[in-house]
Amino acid sequence: MSVQLQIPDTVAQAIRLPEERLVRELLVELAIALYAQEFLSFGKARELAGLEKYEFGRLLGDRGIARHYGWEELEDDLAYARGE
Repeated sequence: MSVQLQIPDTVAQAIRLPEERLVRELLVELAIALYAQEFLSFGKARELAGLEKYEFGRLLGDRGIARHYGWEELEDDLAYARGE
């Protein structure tokens, strides 16, 4: 499944970002918000953001967002440790 979001032109133009960075930055912000509200796991949020594990973790820390660590995160970490 793929989801597309429609942002009105007036809103997109009001966002103070260069056009070439707009989609990327919005995906990062969406990933952070969904993670902070516990709608996405760390692994899925960083996947949405397109960031490596360390980068996403650091970004959360910079924003004062605590890591949620549950079974899914443990499984992600174990898979990473196994090289999967």
